[in-house]
Amino acid sequence: MKEVFEQAIRGLAFEYAVVPTSAIAFSRELQKSCETNICGKYNKCWTCPPAIDSIDIQIKKIIAFSSAFVFTTKSTLEDSYDYEGMVKAKEYHDRLTADMHERFGKTNPVFGAGGCTICKECAYPEPCRFPEKTFTSIEAAGINVTELSHAGKLRYNNGANTVTYFSMILFN
Repeated sequence: MKEVFEQAIRGLAFEYAVVPTSAIAFSRELQKSCETNICGKYNKCWTCPPAIDSIDIQIKKIIAFSSAFVFTTKSTLEDSYDYEGMVKAKEYHDRLTADMHERFGKTNPVFGAGGCTICKECAYPEPCRFPEKTFTSIEAAGINVTELSHAGKLRYNNGANTVTYFSMILFN
């Protein structure tokens, strides 16, 4: 599967690596921090807490697979306050992750950067309008992205005036 994922992502992602799921660092505090609603999606989005499974269930689901194909995108910003640039970079990353989910998500769970952005306003708590297109946030699953980057020898910080986003696909 690694070669299949590499072929699908080549030229589109910044970096990628295979990480054994046994090397993924989980943090109960990270998933719990979602409750502060810093991103505005807590209790408002089907791919974020409390709508997703508990961290214990997330961990069991993730470690049921042997490996994670982790990929990043990196974008250059005008300056560290370039919010519009960050939004455009996140949109690109989300489209790439959605494409990978469409291609491989039926058999290989996909996790993205932050909560779902398919709909302008999520239907939550009403049924999701596009459940076949959604994927859970890496952070909402309690995964420490900094530690994930170290496990895959991927750069977490790519210098001043850049933004880097992470996604992953599980496989055996």
